[in-house]
Amino acid sequence: MKTVLLTGAAGFIGSYVAKRLLEKGYRVVGVDNLNDYYDPRLKKFRLKQLSENPNFTFYRVDIENREALRVIFQDTKPEGVINLAARAGVRYSLVNPFVYETTNSLGTLNLLELMREFGLKKFVLASTSSLYAGQPMPFKEDLPVNTPISPYAASKKAAEVMSYTYHYLYGFDVTVVRYFTVYGPAGRPDMCIFRFIKWIDEGTPITVYGDGTQSRDFTFVEDIAEGTVRAYETETGYEIINLGGNHPHQLKEVIELIEKYLGKKAEIIYKPFHKADLKATWADITKAKKLLGWEPKVPLEEGLKRTVDWHIKNRDFVRTIPLP
Repeated sequence: MKTVLLTGAAGFIGSYVAKRLLEKGYRVVGVDNLNDYYDPRLKKFRLKQLSENPNFTFYRVDIENREALRVIFQDTKPEGVINLAARAGVRYSLVNPFVYETTNSLGTLNLLELMREFGLKKFVLASTSSLYAGQPMPFKEDLPVNTPISPYAASKKAAEVMSYTYHYLYGFDVTVVRYFTVYGPAGRPDMCIFRFIKWIDEGTPITVYGDGTQSRDFTFVEDIAEGTVRAYETETGYEIINLGGNHPHQLKEVIELIEKYLGKKAEIIYKPFHKADLKATWADITKAKKLLGWEPKVPLEEGLKRTVDWHIKNRDFVRTIPLP
């Protein structure tokens, strides 16, 4: 049985990647610090489901702690690493840029150094569409993303570049996957879809920054998990690969679908567009199709329906989750 070290395993995307790896017969060593950027009970909710599988082992460790990570490498002997541990969120990175640098940049370096020390070669790094700010759409991986407009994007760029350095120096096989607006059941409560569903259901006004015509290449989390596992299983040398829906949707369309599935009308408060946000995203997924044989399967309508259904099923739990 092959062993994968998966960081960020209690996170939204990480928990789905862990589930997909377990389904494919891997032994998964999950690492997460369970920080309180948002309510840790949601992370524990995801972990509880994963822990029912005997091939899942969990360590509560921060990837900033290289010595603790070294013990995990020694004890579990992984054959490769998928790094999904990160401080995410554009706006909070303006409030506390330091934790983005230490987690996203230094944490990635810790993993790369331990891979070198223990002789591992395969590394998958989760990155972000936020790097494409100001670039022409659809976003292609060869665009020069050298002008990030948030500390979050800058820290992810640093992680990508350091990963290339270890590919060049030590022959690591590195696949960087740039995610595009991931959503789905048990999602992150700092992201708009989780918040909008919760607020509309509760009758609380929702806040939209801009006029609602901004668009995102929304991507269902199960599609993202499949693409991430394929990136791990594919030898690429060093490649950056977009994982996105390849079909941008305006925010107002998302709100209308949530209203439809909840059977409730939203009260909307409009505020000025946030400077650090992108007005639109759209992934060119040609490379993902060619190298990974991957393309998204779940359209927005179906993905939102599944997400709303999860919310309704877990309504009492979700009501207790404060929004960051």
